[in-house]
Amino acid sequence: MLVKTSSITSSLPLLSSIFKPPFSLPKLPPLKPFKSACTPIPRPSTLFAAPRMSWLNKFGFGLRSASDSAVDSSSSIAQGPDEDTPSPGQEFAQFGSGCFWGPELAYQRVSGVTKTEVGYTQGDVHNPTYEDVCTGTTKHSEVVRVQYDPKECSYDTLLDVFWARHDPTTLNRQGNDVGTQYRSGIYFYTPEQEKAALESRERQQKLLNRKIITEILPAKKFYRAEEYHQQYLAKGGRFGFRQSSEKGCNDPIRCYG
Repeated sequence: MLVKTSSITSSLPLLSSIFKPPFSLPKLPPLKPFKSACTPIPRPSTLFAAPRMSWLNKFGFGLRSASDSAVDSSSSIAQGPDEDTPSPGQEFAQFGSGCFWGPELAYQRVSGVTKTEVGYTQGDVHNPTYEDVCTGTTKHSEVVRVQYDPKECSYDTLLDVFWARHDPTTLNRQGNDVGTQYRSGIYFYTPEQEKAALESRERQQKLLNRKIITEILPAKKFYRAEEYHQQYLAKGGRFGFRQSSEKGCNDPIRCYG
């Protein structure tokens, strides 16, 4: 459609009068400060401040400070004697001979043994977990604590089971299990147990062509292992194959179920 130029030019004065500066804009209300619903971002000095890694200090990392007394206290507790008491008329014994599953089942089968527990001892960390011990930094040993009736079972009998269950000449190793927690050790509760352990080691040394590295030390605080470790093989192990814990049973022990 054609538009006449005369009509456009005739309207220019009207348009120019409307848009002639200054323009009049509507007034807007003043802006209010914006308040965020989010948590304010910390200042850089606190945002990047590293938290104190007290659990690392427990293992000897980092700088020592006054607060490290808690670490020393933990070590002192862990290195203290085993203050648990056996049932009346019973005695305790502790043995470390590699992974504690197999040795526990062996002791369960001994006549006169009334209770067995697996756990950790000889370390310097209070209340260790299995994961802690497996790091190799806590110095714990995996042990079986045996409660027995001395009228029915002699300490020498328990020592015989100990020597038969592992190789006492391999340092921090039993088969494929490698680590300080698998070291060979006899941990005595009485002078009589210490004497018997030393004499037993001497006798055993004469039977072997390699040096025995079994440590014989006072029994220290015993930390009971997690419940799934207790009587592990008798309950079925990893594959659900239960192994007999009957007294006098001579079935071969499959260490991993």
